[in-house]
Amino acid sequence: MAWLFLVIASLGEIFGVMSINVYVRHKTLLRLGFVVIAFSFGFIFLSLAMRDIALGTAYAIWTGLGAAGAVLMGIVFFGESAGWKRLFFLACIIAGAVGLKAVE
Repeated sequence: MAWLFLVIASLGEIFGVMSINVYVRHKTLLRLGFVVIAFSFGFIFLSLAMRDIALGTAYAIWTGLGAAGAVLMGIVFFGESAGWKRLFFLACIIAGAVGLKAVE
């Protein structure tokens, strides 16, 4: 269950970062509220995951999946570059997260 909590926490991180991008484009209290809610959601589920997963592993995977998800959201929704170098290093982040899980 802890790994599911960690994936859910990563979604909070991804949507939190995405909501910052949306908020910066047009600042409203509602959009700011979504930033706070998304990150709070992520932190709550990260704390639940860390009950059973080591701190270093949980944090590294949480930030790695969050970063990878944010890059993908930027490519899909905000028209950011999807060059091969960018995708290669995105794959490295994902491989690192998988590697941490494999050696735990």
